[in-house]
This record gives sequence, structure tokens and C-alpha cells, in this order.
Amino acid sequence: MINKTVANAEEAIANIEDGMTISVGGFGLCGIPENLIQALIHKGVKELTCISNNAGVDDFGLGLLLQNKQIKKMISSYVGEHAEFERQMLSGELEVELIPQGTLATRLMAGGYGMPVIFTPAGVGTEIAEGKEIRKFTFHGVEKDYLMEQAFEPDFALVKAWKGDTMGNLVFRGTANNFNHSMAMCGKITIAEVEELVEPGELDPNYIHTPGVFVHAIFQGEHYEKRIEQRTVRTAE
Repeated sequence: MINKTVANAEEAIANIEDGMTISVGGFGLCGIPENLIQALIHKGVKELTCISNNAGVDDFGLGLLLQNKQIKKMISSYVGEHAEFERQMLSGELEVELIPQGTLATRLMAGGYGMPVIFTPAGVGTEIAEGKEIRKFTFHGVEKDYLMEQAFEPDFALVKAWKGDTMGNLVFRGTANNFNHSMAMCGKITIAEVEELVEPGELDPNYIHTPGVFVHAIFQGEHYEKRIEQRTVRTAE
């Protein structure tokens, strides 16, 4: 059996260098790889291109990397409610590529499937299509324009799972699945942090979301905050 465990997040990211492209799992602050993000901050790696559904918040998640000016370019779908992100984008300090959420997910999955491109009607006729190839296809008897989008193949994919075994098999819990599975598939090298690390055979194979073939390194994380991005409660009557 192949044992893919590493001691900690610092060892896991040892080969991430300045200027690389990384994809980071999570949706809002749900299911983000907290330990790996902190390790990147401590290492001080910079000029990163980061693929993520969003960019965290000002004081947590990827927002901490933005505060430290470690991210050169963000490729995302949603970047609202993030004052520092907005400031860097409007000032020209941060390059930003906004992508429809479905397109982002499909480009990630295409990278994992070994497909170089996808064709989608999303974005045709908007600034998203500027400089990209458009082709006409007839689908279900209807001819229309489709935008050609490149699959993602980041140098490293950083994901967070609920449970994993030493062979890299991963199980996500609830909505923390979100983008983590597709991120894990597309990375040239995929690093997974898990809340609980178990031995091979302890995970029910019927409930494994990401097979270990996609994962190159795995470790058990610690001190998870699991912040809620917005908490709304009923006022006292």
C-alpha cells in the first residue's frame, strides 16, 4: 500500500514556489483548507495565481493571503463583501478574472477528466468572451454560439476533507464537498488536509468522494475555526 501522509501543512507545501498557480477548495468559508492557507502565509510564497470560487473575507481564508500581497491574480466567481479585494482590484494591484460559477466548476472537472477545453453558451456576448474563440454548434436542434474555455491544470490543488485515509481517499461532509472534489481532480499535485486521518480499509468505499489516485499528499489538520461567513439570528422579542 502507498502511504501518502506527510507530517504537517508546512511539509506538504514545501515545493510550492513563487509564481505558481494553485487551486483552493471551499465555498465562502465552508470547507476551506485552513492549515494549508496558514502554511502559505508563514512560508511567504508570493506572486501566486489562485483559482477559487471566492477569495475568503478580509481577515480569514484567502483574504489573509491578499492582505499579505501574496496573490498576483485571482480567478473566481464571487468576490463580494471583501473590502481589501475590492481595493486591490480597483487600484490595479490585483489581476482579476471573473468566471460564471458553472463554467468555473466545469473547467476544473475538465482538467481532471483530461479534456483540454469545454464549450459553453455562458458568457457569449459579454466581456467574459473578449479574446476567446466562439464556435457555432447545433444542439437539441438549436444552433447557437458557444464559448471555448480552457480546462484548468493548476500546479497545486489544496483541499480540505472531513476524513481521509493514508492512501489519499477522501470523504467530504455535507456542503463542504462544494468545490473540493473538482479541485482535487484537476491539480498536477493535490494536497489534502483532513479532520480525521484513518488507516486503509476504515472508510466505507461506497462513500468515498475522491479516490486516492487524485491525491499526492495528505495530513491531519488541527485547530479548525470553521467560521461562518454571515451569521443571522432572530432578535429577542
